Amino acid sequence: MKLIKDIWDVYIIELRRVLQDKGVILIFFIATLIYPLIFGAIYKNELVRNLPVAVVDESRSDASRRFIHKLDATPELCVDYHCPSMAEARRLMQQRSINGIVLFPKDYDERLARKETARVCLFCDMSSFLYYRGVLSAANTVLLDELQDIELQRYSLAGITGEGADELVKPIPYDDVKLYSPAGGFTSFLVPALLVLVIHQTLFLGIGILFGTTREDRRTLRVVPAHLRSEGRPRVVVGRALAYLLLYVPVVAVDLVLMPRLFDLPHIGRLTDLCLFLLPFMLATIFFCMTAGSFVRERDTGIVTCIFFSIVLLFLSGAIWPQGNMPAFWRTVSFLFPSTHGIQGFIRINTMGATLAQVRFEYLMLWLQTALYFVTSCLCLRFAKEYRIG
Repeated sequence: MKLIKDIWDVYIIELRRVLQDKGVILIFFIATLIYPLIFGAIYKNELVRNLPVAVVDESRSDASRRFIHKLDATPELCVDYHCPSMAEARRLMQQRSINGIVLFPKDYDERLARKETARVCLFCDMSSFLYYRGVLSAANTVLLDELQDIELQRYSLAGITGEGADELVKPIPYDDVKLYSPAGGFTSFLVPALLVLVIHQTLFLGIGILFGTTREDRRTLRVVPAHLRSEGRPRVVVGRALAYLLLYVPVVAVDLVLMPRLFDLPHIGRLTDLCLFLLPFMLATIFFCMTAGSFVRERDTGIVTCIFFSIVLLFLSGAIWPQGNMPAFWRTVSFLFPSTHGIQGFIRINTMGATLAQVRFEYLMLWLQTALYFVTSCLCLRFAKEYRIG
């Protein structure tokens, strides 16, 4: 009973500290809801549509006009300008009036007639990779369609028509199915990872502010009951962690369960598997933040550190760049952060429909981190000032 009472006392003290700090309330309850809403709203359309492009048709042939007509019919592009020269198209690009240029050389039709390789040159606006993807994707779609039409014409000249020609052109029928991202869009790809990272980073920021405030203002050093300052470190850690965990239960429910449904993100995993997975993720993150918070000496230090590490953790998670293509050193470093395994496991369960058994590695790694950072939190707390103030 004494163990439970000690944990309860620490829990109440820490809960009061959180609720009395306006900055922590802003981070724990406001930022965690605003950031997912902003991300979801910005990328809600998934893909860019009707990108304005200019065409420079030096060939002026039926083949180039047919290509341009098909290009204009794609959902990604809109042929707004027909320029007489590359200089004019370049001027439009510099004015940001277009996002791409399609150039047909003079010998385009002649090379097709001679059954030689004909070139179509693309110039893409790389200020956003979505512009590049839209222009390239539309051009490739039209190019494949043109190649099919050319092959059908050749078989027609050889006396092969109808279904026989279609079978020769397409010997292997296939259906294009985009797994885990039906729209093939940016939102389904990136936002699930950002949702998990928001939980990780806001916890880090809020706990860092609390620990920094403790060291800045000597009046707040009495944050641990006197009888726990010598032998009660594990109880203090558990009591604090329990306060953060229970405060974040509704936040996690909104960010990781409601938000994917609100913005129509893929959410095909079982809710029970997701909840069981999120428990060690939350515990590992809390103990990690408490360990890191022991080195925070000023209230604002956590803010600077959080901003610096946010992009780094996103890349280390493997959501942006595959971990298999990372150097071994950085792959090892990524295992130190709960966000890495949390993002990987959340995406596989929620987006890909994996079961808890299929994310066994990430699940066990999170429990291992929970145990490791619990021990480090206790060790770091041993040297905290509140144990040395009477």
